[in-house]
Amino acid sequence: MPEKEGMSLIVKEVARLIAPPIFIFGLYLTLTGHLTPGGGFPGGVVFACGFILVVLAYGGKRAFRRLPPEGASKYDSGGALLFLVIGLIGSLVGGHFLYNFIQAALPGTVFHLLSAGTMPLINIAIGMKVAACLFMVVMALTLFRLAGEKGGES
Repeated sequence: MPEKEGMSLIVKEVARLIAPPIFIFGLYLTLTGHLTPGGGFPGGVVFACGFILVVLAYGGKRAFRRLPPEGASKYDSGGALLFLVIGLIGSLVGGHFLYNFIQAALPGTVFHLLSAGTMPLINIAIGMKVAACLFMVVMALTLFRLAGEKGGES
């Protein structure tokens, strides 16, 4: 008889319903971090929790088909690269790392979504990095567990 992966049908259905709002809330925290408590780190943690919920509910194999370890590594590297590029552009334009060159060129209305210049972009970069790193930690723990189960079957 084939082994069922993941948890019960009820847990899978609840995870299917609640994962999209978790991802949307993580995105909201990341994008509005310059206006409200939040930002790249908490947004990335919430986003990673959405992926972790999928791993717990459906099992590692199915989750890794949706976001393989190579994909998480690309998001991790992409977040770091985006942060570095924004910082270096600030150095070139304003004379110091992470200079808010968009805010200097296009000052927005205070307390509006597009009022912070480069801050939302920096939050996106940090959110990508945090979400990918946390998800890779969970993937590593899951893969170690799967390897341990295969090693113990002999």
